[in-house]
Amino acid sequence: MKSRSLLLLALLASASLAMAKESATAQLTVTSPDGKNAIEFSLEAGAPTYTVSRNGETLITPSRLGLELKGHKPLTDGFVVAKTETNSTDSVWEQPWGEAREVRDHHNELHVTLQQPDGLKLLVTFRAYDDGVAFRYELPEQDGLDDVAITNEVTEFVLAGDWPAWWIPAFADNRYEYVYSHTPVSETEVVHTPLTMQAGPQAFVSLHEAALIDYSSMALRNEGDQKLKADLFPWSDGVLVKGKGSIRSPWRTIQLADTPSGLAASTMLLNLNEPSKIAETSWITPGKYVGVWWEMHVNRATWGSGDRHGATTDNVKRYIDFAAKNGFKGVLVEGWNVGWDGDWIQNGDKFSFTEPYPDFDIEELARYAADRDVSLVGHHETAGAVSHYEAQLEDAFDLYERLGVKAVKTGYVMFGQGIRRIDENGVEQKEWSHGQFMVRHHQKVIESAAKHRIMVVAHEGIKDTGLRRTWPNAMSRECARGQEYNAWSGDSRNPPEHESILAYTRMLSGPMDYTPGVFDITLSTGVDRQNDRIPSTLAKQLALYVVLYAPLQMACDFPEVYEQHPDAFQFICDVPTDWEKTLALDGMIGDYVVTARKERGADNWCLGAISDEEPRTLEVPLSFLDTGVAYEAQVYRDADDADWLKNPTAYVVESLKVSADTILSVRLAPGGGQAIRFKPLDTVRVSADGTTAK
Repeated sequence: MKSRSLLLLALLASASLAMAKESATAQLTVTSPDGKNAIEFSLEAGAPTYTVSRNGETLITPSRLGLELKGHKPLTDGFVVAKTETNSTDSVWEQPWGEAREVRDHHNELHVTLQQPDGLKLLVTFRAYDDGVAFRYELPEQDGLDDVAITNEVTEFVLAGDWPAWWIPAFADNRYEYVYSHTPVSETEVVHTPLTMQAGPQAFVSLHEAALIDYSSMALRNEGDQKLKADLFPWSDGVLVKGKGSIRSPWRTIQLADTPSGLAASTMLLNLNEPSKIAETSWITPGKYVGVWWEMHVNRATWGSGDRHGATTDNVKRYIDFAAKNGFKGVLVEGWNVGWDGDWIQNGDKFSFTEPYPDFDIEELARYAADRDVSLVGHHETAGAVSHYEAQLEDAFDLYERLGVKAVKTGYVMFGQGIRRIDENGVEQKEWSHGQFMVRHHQKVIESAAKHRIMVVAHEGIKDTGLRRTWPNAMSRECARGQEYNAWSGDSRNPPEHESILAYTRMLSGPMDYTPGVFDITLSTGVDRQNDRIPSTLAKQLALYVVLYAPLQMACDFPEVYEQHPDAFQFICDVPTDWEKTLALDGMIGDYVVTARKERGADNWCLGAISDEEPRTLEVPLSFLDTGVAYEAQVYRDADDADWLKNPTAYVVESLKVSADTILSVRLAPGGGQAIRFKPLDTVRVSADGTTAK
């Protein structure tokens, strides 16, 4: 009955839309299945605009649509509606890995074909979901439009108020790696997306994009009067987007919810991407890894060769042994390959991606790892010398495939408009990290890796826009300030509120390789780190494994540090990285987050809760657990006197009996957290002395 009603609505809409054809004035609306969200297209005197509302309240006031092309009349006015079409979709698809096994795609859609007097056409598609709305442009193949150069995307988001926003700057030196500012939108200049805003007591909005393929990444520029305009990263010659024949923009997305948790639960970005292009995905396996990485950041070892070189055969074998002992499947090794000596950031063209340093026996280590059911996690740092990397790409992946390397971490440490591209004339050009050139490059890396059955974790890359649905070997990205900033002294550290902002900003776009798991909070194993510390309690480091999702999660600290805290380390060993379902239970942006996830293929649940610099106690109903089942709650919490600044390593591990009827009191220290693993009691083993096994 429901599907017949949707079909009838679609037919009625089509009939009414037909009357708008060949008109320079039109007003067409598509509404979400639950009726709460609406996006309205208008054509007034040939100029297209749109508005967005939720629960009858206008959130985006009339905002311009259109493109400007080099050598053509602007595609911003002079239009008539040449054709309209509506569709409705309600289906469920399964992820090979992710925050949830099944994802429901339920939306209504409107296609509008606009045409100018000279015959030039612009297609605009609108979609309305229960968790937001989206639209995108398409330039179809047409006479006189063989070579396309977009010089301006006029897309606007005219907000209904000067809303509080959480944002990071765009067109800045350090890519996405900034502490978030919290100001009214009027105090921004140009910002990256996702841009999350609070539009009222029960209205939260996040602007982003989905399906970023062969196009430039979109930033948002404040033009005053609560107007944000699409601001694309240009090529070195100033053109924004280049193409031949047809061009399709990414979806411009507006996620909408009554609460921050509602934003965190959104699946719209995934649904706006195409299904997987990888037919057989059994080789794409989530998991956890350790590695040679943190020791360079705390200045105990170096990437380059010499007496303190971290990537030595003996040192890596130590990590492999530790991984095998604790059930970890990967060991990341940075600094293994020739090119790190000297100022590697300025000399990226010196990197070899197939030649190891003499003290790193890659063949022996691959064999040693395989014998212990572990594999090396590869590392390709480019320092922005992208043409140099692409010239070696296939050889590098050939090597990794032969050695049984199942995942690679890529890196692009370069600043500002510093990405090096060698053009068709052999001349070096400088590009932005987020322009079309780099979008094409990252896509090339993902597709090349897929041919070799290799997973990719990208650092300093391009923001996630849901492409992991289409290319599920694109496991996670960094694209924000990660844990390494906490290894550096002074103001470079992330503030205690940082992760509780990430959950509702960066994490809306997809998994992040934050690299949690520091137990040596005071950095005592580093060099000359007196009076320095991670702005987190140890218990919060455990909770991050649940709150900040990644299918490949790192335990970044040293083996000997974990061995000093075997009870706390047990949670890292137990916590899954692949989930049946995820529930965003509670949270306020910049204050706290509570997330629960059910393990895929098991009846166990995990809960993570984190706080900013304030202590707080939260009452968390456990109604997500199966009714009628008793669970052991394995609790890893802040001690009563824990404090990220004064007493960060004080924690308690305890066991409680709970059920779906339990309301759990979750206490969080300043900068603290709590991690809990729920296991049905009939699956918990009890030893002879009466203690339960973890």
